[in-house]
Amino acid sequence: MDNLESQTYETFEKDPIKYVKYEEAVYHALLDRVPESEKSSTTTVVMVVGAGRGPLVRASLRAAKKANRKIKVFAVEKNPNAVITLENMQCYEWGDQVTVVSCDMREWTAPEKADILVSELLGSFGDNELSPECLDGAQKYLKDDGISIPCSYTSWLAPMQCPKLHSEVRATRDKDKHPDTCFEMPYVVRLHNCHILSEPVPVFTFTHPNRGDVSNERYGSYSFEISMDTVLHGFAGYFDTVLYKESVLSIVPKTHSPGMFSWFPIYFPLKTPVQVTAGSRVTVHMWRRVSSKNVWYEWTISEPHPLNIHNAKGRSYTIGL
Repeated sequence: MDNLESQTYETFEKDPIKYVKYEEAVYHALLDRVPESEKSSTTTVVMVVGAGRGPLVRASLRAAKKANRKIKVFAVEKNPNAVITLENMQCYEWGDQVTVVSCDMREWTAPEKADILVSELLGSFGDNELSPECLDGAQKYLKDDGISIPCSYTSWLAPMQCPKLHSEVRATRDKDKHPDTCFEMPYVVRLHNCHILSEPVPVFTFTHPNRGDVSNERYGSYSFEISMDTVLHGFAGYFDTVLYKESVLSIVPKTHSPGMFSWFPIYFPLKTPVQVTAGSRVTVHMWRRVSSKNVWYEWTISEPHPLNIHNAKGRSYTIGL
């Protein structure tokens, strides 16, 4: 997994909604975790895994101050450039309340277990930036009754007409690769000049902590009724997440968190555009595959007529573990 660049961190940190919701989630988790009668004698251990340059650490500290609860924070981050920022913040602002850990969260040996595990590993399709695998590796640090923030997330999918976007994907063909390669990977895009042909439906859900050791592979088939004569160019993907109880974030159009810009939708293209008619049905099949080294998606449709499976066995696109 690659490290983020400084500019990317800076963009994420400017989101006016995301960290307010995270602070709200940690606040309510602290109140539930520590009764009023125990607040002076109990210190809650909060682990921020994938701490980046510290926005979740700051949100957790603000939540603790607001809740009038004592916390100790471990900020775990593998990107050495981000660790430098965290260490400076620890030295000049946070003090001993925060311990900075320079390590991959899946490989760290924690000195104690956490009451609350906080992360922001979600991608535009929820699980497409390996949040399930990372949090499964980190949950060994969480107490048996501990709280994960987020506690669940769900990906969503909708059929889409988008001739301009489809043409732009075709234009990325590489003469040194198979001509279908560009159509066998998803693209994070800000959708313009497109038409969503049916309401999005929920696809894959992941829950944390994953106490049942449930596999992170998924498969589902989803059908959509089409109300007009049009052309299907692929599928738009979204996600929503429950951080904790009533604290939620969403990029699903009908429930989109107002003002949030950290995530754009994701586009799963079809190699061949498909003519569809009013009253017809589109059925898409989606797989999330996991190997010892990679994660990837495969997708196809079986209605109105079948197509070959896109990205079979991860031949064009994988996400490295």
